Amino acid sequence: MALSTTSPSVRSVQPGAVQQPRRRLRLPFSSLAFMAPIVVVFLVLFVVPMGQSLYFSFTDFNGYVSNPKFVGFANYAQLFKDPSMLSALGYTVFYAVSTTVLVTATAIPLALTLNRKFVGLNFVRSAFFFPAIPSVAVLGLVWGFILNPLGSGVLNSLIHSLTGLGPIPWLSQSTLAQLSTVAVTVWALTGWHAVLYLAYLQAIPADYYEVAKIDGASGWQSFRYITLPLLVPAMAVSQLLLMTNGLKVYDLPFTLTHGGPGFSTRTLTQSLIEDGIAQSRVGAASALAVLFLIVVGLVVLGQMAISSALQRKFS
Repeated sequence: MALSTTSPSVRSVQPGAVQQPRRRLRLPFSSLAFMAPIVVVFLVLFVVPMGQSLYFSFTDFNGYVSNPKFVGFANYAQLFKDPSMLSALGYTVFYAVSTTVLVTATAIPLALTLNRKFVGLNFVRSAFFFPAIPSVAVLGLVWGFILNPLGSGVLNSLIHSLTGLGPIPWLSQSTLAQLSTVAVTVWALTGWHAVLYLAYLQAIPADYYEVAKIDGASGWQSFRYITLPLLVPAMAVSQLLLMTNGLKVYDLPFTLTHGGPGFSTRTLTQSLIEDGIAQSRVGAASALAVLFLIVVGLVVLGQMAISSALQRKFS
């Protein structure tokens, strides 16, 4: 009788031994079932359109013909000869880099200030966060009225009443128009990113600062060796969002300056829309979209590598 209790045939039919393999088989299937909608959306909204753009970039497709002609790399070569495309590329890179640097440089000090306790703290936090609530297109229209280069513009009227100076061409001179779009963007995004940094600041244990104070550390030393290293993950998230949004920006510069004067504030996204739809140059616009995707991918990968290096350095 002892053999029946220790026999392998008896142990092989125990409930636990039978159910365990079934659970292992069901787990991957359930995971795939949950991932299926995401995969379908990714294929339909990204892979398929990107494949079509890649195909159209080698053709003279104008959006209407059913059998476009294959032109090879002619569309790509033409991009580097088009002054409007080159101007859009230069301005977009300038816009993305400058807004990323300036927002980071202003959001971190603002977050440090908002992390202190003072009268009216909640009101001040709300006031700085408010510019992130309205649509960016609405902000562009409002600031277009404020920065109107004519004497009737709000800012020019104020300057004239205080100093007697004539109207300043905020949006009608190339350099001032580029700087104006960057300034409005920094004003609109600083509060939102300051709140992001504030969330990370509030997660830092107060014991770290108390120990540093006992050891005689100054305010700058506490910031350098405690606050800044622990803000590196927040900086990685913030700068990634700023850079990607800056490279694909369209709404604020368009509503503020409509890409002018000339092509000075024309973005790559505006070039894609106007050349691909308004001028029926889908092939050339597709080539620009492919190059744009490659540039954004390289920038994001480079930024992620730098962020990882900084995290390893400060960890």
